[in-house]
Amino acid sequence: MLVTESMSSDEPAASTPGAGSVEVGFSQDMSVHHLQAVTMANWARDHSTDPSVRQLAFDIASTQLEQVGRMKGWLMLWNQPEQGVGEYMTWMKSPTGHAHQPATGAPAGDAPMPGMATTQELQRMRSLSGKELDVYFLQLMLRHHQGGTEMAQYAHDNFGLDAMKALTQSILVSQAAEANLMTQMLAERGAKPLPAP
Repeated sequence: MLVTESMSSDEPAASTPGAGSVEVGFSQDMSVHHLQAVTMANWARDHSTDPSVRQLAFDIASTQLEQVGRMKGWLMLWNQPEQGVGEYMTWMKSPTGHAHQPATGAPAGDAPMPGMATTQELQRMRSLSGKELDVYFLQLMLRHHQGGTEMAQYAHDNFGLDAMKALTQSILVSQAAEANLMTQMLAERGAKPLPAP
């Protein structure tokens, strides 16, 4: 039996989020989104020769893997599957009730969510080395963070659970700092972010 506690004596107990809720949908979809970032970061960490790129990649993989663990733990406690059934991001609703379309646009190619890399982009990243790998990794990860940030902001604004608000606040802060760093690292390498889709 799951025990819920209220935040104060005059506030009702929080209910367990169910299928279709922002909490469950975000946890399922952001886990998928984060795991692609972990995969890309691990590749860059293991194949880059640039210490600053390797350190950034290590930090991203470590942070996002820990966050995936939290989200999957919540899903287990809520008796919800680790992955949703059907289309991604149906939990992001506009005021009209239609699926929200993030400003970064629709996913490109076979990418399931905004910011995610396509199969072809991942293959290209794996084919590169040296500065070309570093630049392309930074470009892909910057775009990845931008898509994830929009998802986290929407969830943060629509959650009812304090623990989840704390997680999305952490995501927003860390990814904003990393996005600024990646933009700076790209400029130092004479490169620019990828164009918006």
